[in-house]
Formats: sequence, structure tokens, C-alpha cells
Amino acid sequence: MSAHGTPIPMMSEASGPLTGTADVPGDKSISHRSLILGALSVGETRIEGLLEGQDVIDTAKAMRAFGAEVTDHGGGRWSVHGVGTGGFAEPGNVIDCGNSGTGVRLIMGAMATSPITATFTGDASLNKRPMARVTDPLALFGARAYGRQGGRLPMTIVGAGDPVPVRYTVPVPSAQVKSAVLLAGLNAPGQTVVIEKEATRDHTERMLAGFGAAITTDQTEEGRVITLTGQPELVAQDIVVPRDPSSAAFPVCAALIVPGSDVLVPNIGLNPTRAGLFETLRDMGADLTYENPREEGGEPVADLRARFSPDLKGIELPPERAASMIDEYPVLSVVAAFAQGRTVMRGVKELRVKESDRIDAMATGLRANGVTVEDGEDWWIVTGLGHGNVPGGAEVASHLDHRIAMSFLCLGMAAQKAVRVDDGGPIATSFPIFEPLMTGLGARILRTGAT
Repeated sequence: MSAHGTPIPMMSEASGPLTGTADVPGDKSISHRSLILGALSVGETRIEGLLEGQDVIDTAKAMRAFGAEVTDHGGGRWSVHGVGTGGFAEPGNVIDCGNSGTGVRLIMGAMATSPITATFTGDASLNKRPMARVTDPLALFGARAYGRQGGRLPMTIVGAGDPVPVRYTVPVPSAQVKSAVLLAGLNAPGQTVVIEKEATRDHTERMLAGFGAAITTDQTEEGRVITLTGQPELVAQDIVVPRDPSSAAFPVCAALIVPGSDVLVPNIGLNPTRAGLFETLRDMGADLTYENPREEGGEPVADLRARFSPDLKGIELPPERAASMIDEYPVLSVVAAFAQGRTVMRGVKELRVKESDRIDAMATGLRANGVTVEDGEDWWIVTGLGHGNVPGGAEVASHLDHRIAMSFLCLGMAAQKAVRVDDGGPIATSFPIFEPLMTGLGARILRTGAT
């Protein structure tokens, strides 16, 4: 079943060059945080370019349930009348976060230090994902969590009536865990400190500062130390959401492997904690350039131009780069299939607990399409076949995972035979315009009916 209803089988096949401009949606990470911080602020936060995928819509519904006034003005323009720090009301019904691990974990953090109770659930995929990585540190503030075996949804969070500040070292690189702790720290007295040994995407820190929180970041022998002073009055902001680099990854990577392609992807966020994929592609020899670099809303952005690159080379990625591109490894593995030599990816165990086990899903699907893949608990290696030599021809399982579905549809655009995906429905959670955008560039993507 699709994450949101009847399965939508899809296929892609080789086409002519991909050309034109790819206007990808707004950044999902920033969209979630804009709604949540807007809800915790005083006044009206106005947002332009919000990603209107189902994940973000579910977060908007959740903020309404906690008492904020959230309005869709059309065309990606939204407003949020916030309730202030610590002002969340107790929701009257279960909070359904659909497919979004980011949404549910950040919202849990935002409500965990208020004296309210909320119950969270999600779709079949989200309800399999572990929540203890967030509920364990939230317990240090005084919150309590009651969920299914293994710390899984549905789960009820009882917020701390008398929260205490926390000093917490994140055990594995995770922007979601870090952000949940920082959001919880907003309504705790004193200073909440988060230490990460490896830097992860820093949108939460940037946006907290933009909304008026007292927050500092220092690089020490312990790692990256983030200190937040609790109980600030956050001030509503006007936010322009940059385009999502994780969504941009798909037209960019497809252009690199489809002969004759030349695609421009404008206004892409290039936050250094998010841009690891583009750095990696250039290391592999990709014809990928940044045009018109600038800053918007405190985030670096540029226009990306990607051209067909027939001489890509396999490389060994530095493990420390993983946090800056964790969501892009599936589509990178597709590019690696068309490179010469081995692409080695290590330090990626986080991929095992995403919407699906992404290492297993990609390894299984790539093997079915004629590509050699080796994998272990926190690593995988793709042996590339070079331009034009990937057989394709198989049907793969998306496992209710939007990035798995889109990655294999990109594979089919350059493989010798069409590639089928059992269910493309989950794509709507993050990239609802993926099909028309890609077909507008020249890709051949078809809905195939029942399989």
C-alpha cells in the first residue's frame, strides 16, 4: 500500500536529453521549522515558498491542533499566528504526522516541556521507526513517553510540568534529535546544551537565532557545543524558504547520467551542512556548476547547472561527509552505477532507520537491475558499469519511501531497459511535483496501473 492510499505503480525509461529549468519545491527541513517556530512565536510569521508536500501539511495541521492559527494563502504563501514559547494548548485529538519522521520528532520536542499531553501516530512506515532516540533525551527534561514495544508509534508524550535544563551529547549524528532537544530547551529555565561530535544540518540553530533566541555555537574538543538560553520571547519573522537541495538532487543526478542533458535548478539552498552531495558529485567528475551565489533568509543559495557527464569516476566518500548528505545516498548510488569503478560509502548506518532500510532497499533494487552492490551494517559499495551499461529491466519495491521511488525512476531514465517501481505514491510526501517537473524536462515517466 502507498503511504497515503492505493499503490501507484510507475515506470521510467530512456528518453532524449533532459533540458530546461527545474523549479523544485521549497526546502522541507526549513518548511517544518518555519511552521513550528512560527507557532512558538509572538505575532504573525509570514512564509513564502513553503513546501506543500504532505509531510509539511501534516506539521501545519499539528500546529493548529496545538493552538496556533495557520493559514494557507495559496501559491506557497502561509502565515502563522503563534502562541508564544510555552503557549501550546493540549490537542483534542491524536496528532497524525503521516510519513514524516522530521515532523513528529521536532513536534515532540516542541511540546515536551509544556504541561500538556499529546498522542502521536503516523502511517505504516512512520509507525515502524524508532522514537527512543528522541524520547530518551526528552525524559531528561522531565517528559514521559508511552509507546509501543521498541519505542514506536503510536505514542503518548506527557510534557514536563516543571522542566529542567539539559546538557546532552547526541550519540549519533542526527539533526532531528539535536533539534528536538533544542526545541524542548526553549521552555526550560536556564541553559540547555547540546553537543554533537559530528556537525549536522544547522537550520534549527540559524532559525532560532533569527526568531530572537539567545543561542551560541562553539567548536571545542568535545565537538560542536550549542548553548540555548531558555524561555525567550520569540519574535515572528518573514521567511523566504530556499529550494530544497534534497529535491534538487533528483533532476541534478538524472541530468548527469542522461546523454545530452543540460538542466538549471535555481535558488537551491547550499547550507554547508546540506551540500555534501554536490561536493561529492564534483569529486566524481560531474559537470556541475554554481551560478549567481547569494544569501537569502540567512541561508546561502545559488543556481545549479548540471550537464551530462559521461566520464564519472567512483570514489571513496569521507565518512564525516555523511551527515551533510544522508538523504541523498540513494540517488547517489544511482549515479555511482553509471560511473567507472567503485563508489564506497561508509558511516551511513542512519540509512537503516529512515522511512525504510535505505541501504537494503537500494542494494536489492540495484542488484535486480544488474548492478553489483556490497553492503554491511553501516557501509555499502556500488561497482559502476559506466555510461550506457546499466541493464535495468526490473521492478523494485519502494517500501513506502519517497526517496527510494524517485531514485529508481532516475535509474530508468538512463538504463538500457525500463525500470518499474511498485508504488510511487509516497513521492507526494516530499516532492509532489516530481512527475510533471521531470517529464517537463523530457523524462519518460509513466503510471502503469496494477502490477
